[in-house]
Amino acid sequence: MRALYKACSLIPTLTLAGCISLAPDYQRPDSPVTAEWRDTKAAHQGSGVTQNHNAVADIQWQTYFQDPKLRQVISLALENNRDLRIALLNIEQARAQYGIQQADSWPSVSVSSSKTASRTPGSVNNSNSATISHQYEAGIGFSSYELDLFGRINSLKDEALENFLSTVETQHSTRISLIAEVANSWLTLATNLQLQALAQQTLNSQLSTLKLTQKMYNQGVASKLDLTQVQSSVESARVDVAAYQSQVAQDRNALELLVGNKIEEAYLPSTQLDKPIALAPIPANLNSNVLLKRPDVLAAEHSLKAANANIGAARAAFFPSISLTASAGRSSNQLNDLFSSKNRSWSFTPSINLPIFNAGSLKASLKESKIKRDIAVAEYEQTIQTAFKEVADVLAVRASLDAQMKAQTALVDANSQSFTLSSSRYRNGLDSYLDALDSQRALYSAQQSLILLQRTEYSNRVTLFKVLGGGAEV
Repeated sequence: MRALYKACSLIPTLTLAGCISLAPDYQRPDSPVTAEWRDTKAAHQGSGVTQNHNAVADIQWQTYFQDPKLRQVISLALENNRDLRIALLNIEQARAQYGIQQADSWPSVSVSSSKTASRTPGSVNNSNSATISHQYEAGIGFSSYELDLFGRINSLKDEALENFLSTVETQHSTRISLIAEVANSWLTLATNLQLQALAQQTLNSQLSTLKLTQKMYNQGVASKLDLTQVQSSVESARVDVAAYQSQVAQDRNALELLVGNKIEEAYLPSTQLDKPIALAPIPANLNSNVLLKRPDVLAAEHSLKAANANIGAARAAFFPSISLTASAGRSSNQLNDLFSSKNRSWSFTPSINLPIFNAGSLKASLKESKIKRDIAVAEYEQTIQTAFKEVADVLAVRASLDAQMKAQTALVDANSQSFTLSSSRYRNGLDSYLDALDSQRALYSAQQSLILLQRTEYSNRVTLFKVLGGGAEV
């Protein structure tokens, strides 16, 4: 036992004194994109943005999405969504794999005990009678523990750690995508609820006009053509109401699938057309350095670090490996005499393995690890370029949204006045219903376009939240 204890006590000393890392020094690749986006200034003119220079990645999603109903729906999704649950389980799997690799840094000590009984026939021994013998053994020891003098095991441990951290960032990316997808789905439902309410409002107006026209027709003031035109517009409005009812039902099903649970009526969007969805203002003066905080970029960098560590393990394979095997225990042919001092046994077996000829396999493995590192560098740079492009697309859309909103609002106001005037002239018998019908259709179309344009503005903000790295964990 003393010999085993001494051997074990030497392991940390030898490892710490002789262990070196043969992995290349990690250097983060230079960013392959420009420092700023081309449409940054145009995207922020008159858009109600904040001058806070903090990246969206530093803002909690509860701050960014300010509508209390939307917050509650997102919280439900984070608790129940199956894709996010799978991503969390992948993290646990990667953590377990890292624990396995980390355990290789320490010797595996085991205790064993055994009993052996054997019968020898008299024909093969000198006594001419059968004999039965017993052997008892008890011991403790470790086998084939490798001293990590050249950092091979430590490099593999670093590789496993970086792969684990990459999995964590992938889960963060899944979480951000889920938040954005739920928000967009909820806003789509809000938009179609507003369009349904607008269609119902138009239908009610058409029914009122139909009632008036029927009365005018009975009095001989309105023609049969006017009556049929009003009836046609009423049925057209009914078609729109039914279509939006179907779309709203599908939107709710899609949202509940994302959330992973049924959504109560209290958490559904409001149908009031004059109530905007509360979203936090977007940050101004964006710099492309914020992309380095995106989870997918961080995941790609961790994969690059893992490939870098793998080079160290491949280099260490060229050097000798030293393994230790030691054990100590007791052995006796009588159980009651097993632990007496005369029955002690021990063994200590160091071994060294020096590669001499391997037909170039070690060189090929090292070359492969370097190529994998180069691939990881390219993938890291490509991830940043893709992220830059996604932000650029959002800013390009945002650059003209404010002007579109102002123009569309002015168009709705103009069509509203036109419809009011043409309806008045029709009711006073000055014009046919065709003029009033054209004005109402123009107003209805302009109002629909304004709702859809508002939806585009909301979606643009949600997408910006996603492409800039999402919100901070809470």
